[in-house]
Amino acid sequence: MKFINKSNTEPNNFTIWKNSENRTYNDLRNPIKAELKDALLLEQGNICCYCESRISSNNSHIEHLDPQQNNNGNDLDFNNLLCSCQKQLSAGEPRHCGNSKANDSISIHPLQNDCENKFIYKEDGTIEATDNNSKKTIECLKLDIDKLNALRNSAIEPFIIDPITLDEISEDEAKNFAANYLQIKNGSYNEFHTTIKYLFS
Repeated sequence: MKFINKSNTEPNNFTIWKNSENRTYNDLRNPIKAELKDALLLEQGNICCYCESRISSNNSHIEHLDPQQNNNGNDLDFNNLLCSCQKQLSAGEPRHCGNSKANDSISIHPLQNDCENKFIYKEDGTIEATDNNSKKTIECLKLDIDKLNALRNSAIEPFIIDPITLDEISEDEAKNFAANYLQIKNGSYNEFHTTIKYLFS
C-alpha cells in the first residue's frame, strides 16, 4: 500500500458543482465525474490505492475511504475519495481492494504517512501483517489472495532472475534496477511500487 499525498488537486469544476446546490455523490455524473476520476488517477500515479496494480479510467472506480453508508457527510470530500481497481468483475474473479472492502472501514489506509511500513512483502509475492491492524486490513481488502500474490511475484521476478540469461541478478544490479523502477514516469508509477521498494531499495 503506497502513501497517497492529498495535495489539494481537487478539480475546480468538481468544487463548483458540489458547492452549487445540496449535492450528494449519487448526483455525480460525467463530465464532472470523469474529470474527478482523472484527478484521482493522476494523484495516485495510475495505480490502485490498495493493491497498486495498474489502473485507468476504464478499469477503476471511485472509492470512498470512509464508506458512504456511514453518512458522515463526506461523500463528496475530495480527501475521502480514492481510485480502486475492479470497476467490473469478470466471471469467477475474486473480489479484492475496494470491492472487497465495500462498506467496511480499515485501520490502515493509503492516506497515512506510515502505511508503507505496515506490511511485510516476501520475494514469492506474498504479503504479511506487522500487527493486528495490518492483519485486519489485509483480510478486509483481500490483499493476500492468490491472484494478487501471483501478480506481485511476476513484478518481483525480474529483480531476482535476468529474463534473458536466466542468471541470478546481483544485489547491486537489483538496487539499480529498483531505483529506476520506482521513479514516476509520464505521471505513472510502476505496478506494486511498495513491494519493490520494500525488497530492493
